[in-house]
Amino acid sequence: MKAPVFVDSNLWIYLFLQDKRDKYLTVRDLLEKFNKENTITISYQVLNEVAVNLKKKGFSEEKLRTIIKIMEEVTIVIDFSIDILLNASEIREKHSISFWDSLIIACSIAANCKILYSEDMQDGWEVEGLSIINPFKQLLRYE
Repeated sequence: MKAPVFVDSNLWIYLFLQDKRDKYLTVRDLLEKFNKENTITISYQVLNEVAVNLKKKGFSEEKLRTIIKIMEEVTIVIDFSIDILLNASEIREKHSISFWDSLIIACSIAANCKILYSEDMQDGWEVEGLSIINPFKQLLRYE
């Protein structure tokens, strides 16, 4: 099995909203590729952020429950631990980033991901062996 990849909340939101066609297609293709390899990883934070943002866009609770179930079925979901929270704190302190971004990074590292796909963080940034890639700026560099 290939190394897992972490997919940040913003990408899932583009997938479910489908309001920005180019971004929707990029995310759909990315997720299809990694779903075949069974390597898509997220955290409970991602599930929460997706649900909150889609609710703000008018999604019903029934639709949100369906989306949460779908995401849980096609991903590996990482729960928080004391070690992850402590590592997130160290990452925040060292790199001066937000609480939420540091938690995403720490979960990615804990899940042994080599790539974190995110639009919100600096493309090409390397943190503790984790590469952050904005899939809208680059071709897939996985392998």
